[in-house]
Amino acid sequence: MLMAHPAVLTNLIEQYETLRILHAEDGSPEVRQRMDDVAYTLCVATGTRDIDAALIAARHRLPGARPQDDSLLTA
Repeated sequence: MLMAHPAVLTNLIEQYETLRILHAEDGSPEVRQRMDDVAYTLCVATGTRDIDAALIAARHRLPGARPQDDSLLTA
């Protein structure tokens, strides 16, 4: 599997989080479509099938992430 560059992952995470806030405030179809597109891209970039797993996987690939730290998985 190809690995996305950490800068790309950071950008995608930031876009998704911003769009999630906009969707919560606005709820427009355009924002929802863009959010779905970014979620799909994150899933492809991380080799996952859902956005929650993609966000966790992306954050674990960022510089400074500790691979043994699975605290994001417990909720």
